[in-house]
Amino acid sequence: MAVSDATIHFDKLYSYLIPPELEGRVWPGSMVLAPFGAGNHPRMAVVLECAGDTAPDARLKTLLDAAPAEARLTPDLIALVHFLKDRTFCTWFEAVKAMIPYGAQYQPVKENGRWVVRSKLSRTEETVYTLAGQLPQKPKPGPKQLAAVAALQSGPLSRRALNEQGISDATLKTLCDKGVLAAGRKDKPIDLFAAIPFDPRPLELSPEQQAACNALESDLVSGQPRAALLYGVTGSGKTAVFLKLIEKTLELGRKALVLVPEISLTPQMIRRLKETFGSRLAVQHSALNNTERLLQWRLIQSGQADIVVGTRSAVFAPLQNIGLILIDEEQEHTYQSESAPRYSAHDVARKRAAAEHALLVFASATPRTETYYAAKAGRLRLVTLSQRYGGRPLPTVDFIDMRAELAAGNPREVSARLVQELQANLQNGQQSILLLNRRGYRTVGMCTTCGHVLKCPNCSVPMVYHKPQQALMCHHCGHTVHPVPQTCPECGGKMAYSGFGTQRVEEELAELLPKVRILRMDQDSTMQKNSHERMLAQFAAGEYDILLGTQMVAKGLDFAKVTLVGVLGIDSMLFGQGFRAYENVFSLVTQVVGRCGRADLPGRALVQTTVPGHPVLQLAAKQDYPAFYAQEIAFRKFGLYPPFCSFCIAGFTGKQEGAVAQAAFAFSRLLAGLAAKHPDIPLRLLGPAPMNISMLNGKYRYKLTIKCRNDSAFRSLMRAALDAYAKEKWPAKASVVLDFNSDGDL
Repeated sequence: MAVSDATIHFDKLYSYLIPPELEGRVWPGSMVLAPFGAGNHPRMAVVLECAGDTAPDARLKTLLDAAPAEARLTPDLIALVHFLKDRTFCTWFEAVKAMIPYGAQYQPVKENGRWVVRSKLSRTEETVYTLAGQLPQKPKPGPKQLAAVAALQSGPLSRRALNEQGISDATLKTLCDKGVLAAGRKDKPIDLFAAIPFDPRPLELSPEQQAACNALESDLVSGQPRAALLYGVTGSGKTAVFLKLIEKTLELGRKALVLVPEISLTPQMIRRLKETFGSRLAVQHSALNNTERLLQWRLIQSGQADIVVGTRSAVFAPLQNIGLILIDEEQEHTYQSESAPRYSAHDVARKRAAAEHALLVFASATPRTETYYAAKAGRLRLVTLSQRYGGRPLPTVDFIDMRAELAAGNPREVSARLVQELQANLQNGQQSILLLNRRGYRTVGMCTTCGHVLKCPNCSVPMVYHKPQQALMCHHCGHTVHPVPQTCPECGGKMAYSGFGTQRVEEELAELLPKVRILRMDQDSTMQKNSHERMLAQFAAGEYDILLGTQMVAKGLDFAKVTLVGVLGIDSMLFGQGFRAYENVFSLVTQVVGRCGRADLPGRALVQTTVPGHPVLQLAAKQDYPAFYAQEIAFRKFGLYPPFCSFCIAGFTGKQEGAVAQAAFAFSRLLAGLAAKHPDIPLRLLGPAPMNISMLNGKYRYKLTIKCRNDSAFRSLMRAALDAYAKEKWPAKASVVLDFNSDGDL
């Protein structure tokens, strides 16, 4: 079984004895409590295999306690634990924790001198009363007793519901003592979508949508594991195809899993699904509190949900009999986990689809280059929607040269042309979306005398000025400096703050358009619970004229009155690091431009840039993905980047920079030595070198980039390198992690 809190270098499966009192309570997938180490400290563990009737080994320790049966991992989730362990180089228990939300996890607690397991959440249940017998007529029952019995005639009710009808706890206790009522415990009911009406409407598909649906349905009903790419221009109606496929899946008696890349996209998807399919819908994402997430998880586990929708972690939902897995906006980097286990939701979805003989559909207007390459090569079915729904035209796109704006005397971040177009939209009663993928007010503080830049003391990045807080903040570790320095800490010179973020643009717009109603949507403004849903609902209701935000406003949103999109600050991404830089820019510009003109009104977009002739921007303006793909795949092949190889990033972190560098070079030496003995395993080593952010949270970071073929032989080679690294005691100087899904940095 897998024991918690093991390091990657000492992680293995351990064997324990099941005591007589736990017989019948411990099975594969069970959460148990085990004594561990020389001090027999209690640790949580999960059973991955039971040996059955074998002779007991006196050297083995005995389990202390076991969690209830409902905490057990299903066989398909146990298979995913093995999959994550093999593919991501995490520990066994890190893989287990990826499957189970916090509230469904257990912890050791000492009671009456012995260690037992207890749920990390204790307030997920409530008392429920049911009728258990006749109400005696003597002594004569009071009106409250009669009212309680009458209320329960139609079925069980919770203590809270009865209290709300004026029936006290004392009355309920009396009736229980008489045997009239029976009290029990059950999960609190939670309907996260009560405000959304069940309002199914017939879906009218265009001929192109119907053809796409027919092609995908043939795979859905085949009973074989299949995969497809649904590539469609923005506004082509991919969601309608989703709904038809889900409808067919439910008709087949199977269930559907729908993944979206960001929480901001979840509300609109939930609304469409609830309106169409009713209440047998569950959600899994990080914006739910622990109780909500646990109750949703139990709803799925008990088989009461036919459809699950959520972000990356929902790929581990305990859903049985899956017939369809949809990954919307499949190009998004948020489908890659940045902490252990460092998995790709794409890979886990493939594994689940194969195990369940399900149809896996990737969907996007700007697919990942690797996904489109696989589709063109015939490894995925390619289904294309080339026209917007209803024959609506794509938005017109104009470029604004910000060099000319500056030469004309406009020092602002918002061009004069964009202000004019925003004003025209206001006068016409239409809405606008502005994209700026930088939050904060000013992004760099620099001394005018010596050039010193104010950086975070814990991270090698500049601090960002946030005007509402009157503070400098680090967007990586959260370090805050207040008040904002006006003099240089190095030479005493004057500090100047430059650059711009969403807060600064919001202020400029308020000055230029005094009557405008601006809704800013970024990480700072969406920290409260349900803020995404509330903000999008307010914008949809016409309470705001302009939606200004980071990339969370660029994808998947559909507002009928949005006719203008403005793109600001795109150049910093265009000249960014990493082999996906152009792919990311093309995707972001294409997606945000596609947010306008989606209903009866035509759309237009303005892109502010200093390089208006850049071919990536020009292709994005035309939404010409095939042409962009042709250029990108040629670059990938020439430079030997995915899909022509895999990337494995070995990351090293520690408190002493010199020691971290030494450890990284030692690992490179060990790996090169092992690789020389296996010339049949293709790989190239690049580095070691400092990471793009060379210090994070007070720890120095180096990386070794390995271009490889990610197969079992290569992974065995990496395990041997990790073992050799541990044997030479390098982990004491720098911990090491492996990431097969990184774009070149951790």
